[in-house]
Amino acid sequence: MFVQQLEPVAGSLGLSALVATLPLVTVLVLLGVVRMKAHLAGLTGLAVAALVAWLAYGMPLGQTVSSAAQGVLFGLFPIMWIVVNALWVYRMTVRTRHFDILRRSFGRLSDDPRIQALVIAFCFGALLEALAGFGAPVAICSVMLVALGFDPVKAAVVALVANTAPVAFGAMGTPVVTLAQVTGLPLDSVASVVGRQTPLLALVVPLILVWLVDGRRGLRETWVPALVCGVAFAAAQFAASNYVSAQLADIGAALIGAGALVAVPHARKPAAEPVRAAVLTGVRSEELDEDDPRPEVLRAYAPYALIVVIFSVAQIPAVKNWIAGATRVFDWPFLDVANPDGKPVGANLFTLPLVATGGTLVLLAGIVTAAVIGVHARVAVREWLATVHELRFAILTVTSVLALAYVMNLSGQAATIGHFVAAAGAGLAFLSPVLGWFGVAVSGSDTSANALFGALQVAAAQQSGLSPELLAAANSSGGVLGKMISPQNLTIACAAVGLAGREGDLLRKVLPWSAGLLLVMCLIVMAQSSPVLGWMLP
Repeated sequence: MFVQQLEPVAGSLGLSALVATLPLVTVLVLLGVVRMKAHLAGLTGLAVAALVAWLAYGMPLGQTVSSAAQGVLFGLFPIMWIVVNALWVYRMTVRTRHFDILRRSFGRLSDDPRIQALVIAFCFGALLEALAGFGAPVAICSVMLVALGFDPVKAAVVALVANTAPVAFGAMGTPVVTLAQVTGLPLDSVASVVGRQTPLLALVVPLILVWLVDGRRGLRETWVPALVCGVAFAAAQFAASNYVSAQLADIGAALIGAGALVAVPHARKPAAEPVRAAVLTGVRSEELDEDDPRPEVLRAYAPYALIVVIFSVAQIPAVKNWIAGATRVFDWPFLDVANPDGKPVGANLFTLPLVATGGTLVLLAGIVTAAVIGVHARVAVREWLATVHELRFAILTVTSVLALAYVMNLSGQAATIGHFVAAAGAGLAFLSPVLGWFGVAVSGSDTSANALFGALQVAAAQQSGLSPELLAAANSSGGVLGKMISPQNLTIACAAVGLAGREGDLLRKVLPWSAGLLLVMCLIVMAQSSPVLGWMLP
């Protein structure tokens, strides 16, 4: 058995934490400064993580390799499994030209690219996050924006920044459900506090999006619909997470936010031609005048309607229990790790949800979609294989980054960083979201960050006299802001819009927004831990 150490470097928590950050720093520097391709940066970071685990933390080489292999499998299933199948559905709609019909339908809601960004990246992206998560919203929304005429870099940045407010309740509430499981706190309590933090992000993210699309002019001319959309989304997310169901929070917020946006008269006004010329690069408004038969419009919306229906049916208790029966749990080979207290870590067992995972449900929706939109089975299989080939470097990046994350987690590197932050004492409330942000930046998943640091946040809160629910929620709320700088999410965005190898360019554009919004969340949590905003907590 390998027992994790918190202070392996000179018996110092600070020095050990400094050494433990080397893998992540390596990846970010190689991406953002050296401009290395993401899959090479991920592999290099993995090598650094393995060396730190072996040489500094004393993890046996065999267990280091085994933990990396588990990360690779998790990167393939469920993460890339859902991305591949979601993009497969998209590719089939492109092949049958139903994607063009869907694009024109969205375009007819408003020909203003700033409003289109809100409808697609914020509202439709939130719906995809609610149903699938794991990179699917960024992949699909960025492609839709490019199809409407957005510059690929701008489309990717808008999609990445938009994929923040809904993340904590994404994939049918998986992150907050996981948070409740690992902390032992009631799900309703955790979801309630998260639902009093992330809606505050929803108020400002639409305003940031119109700024990203059209700068100061965009904010000046479209702040009203952006604010209405944000307020409606925030109110619905708060109400659902506190009084209805955490699993349904994003679905309701996305639909109500979109409805409120479309209802604003200002949002339906034609955009001035200088605006369109300044923002769009390829689409002419005449294309939107093309008539599409109503049956074809319905077929264009069918793939996403099918995803909504299938995911909703999968949440029915009887169905949920039935598909959960296909889940397999087994001992992971060559791995026997205990935490610093000597208790076995959960990763010694591996859970493989063969059916009860988003990717399998999207695959089912894709099979039905092929029949609905008229794609022959042979063609559908060929498109699926083409999707895998198109994402080959993204798959390599994601699996290498997840392998890095698992090595850091199981060797004790992540725990060292967590305890170093938790030792902040009075500043813990301010730094608590940073821990979640760090976890998502490494793993690309708010669920993984909650599983990694959730229990630590609760333990630190109990030691410092702060609310355990507050710090647990802060881990998830801070984590959503790390998603846009996660190497795997950057790679998915680049692969979707044809910018392979330019992950570093995207990182430099989104990092200031990630850091700025993280600072806002830190101030919110600190204020909620004091009388200033303490009244907000349930």
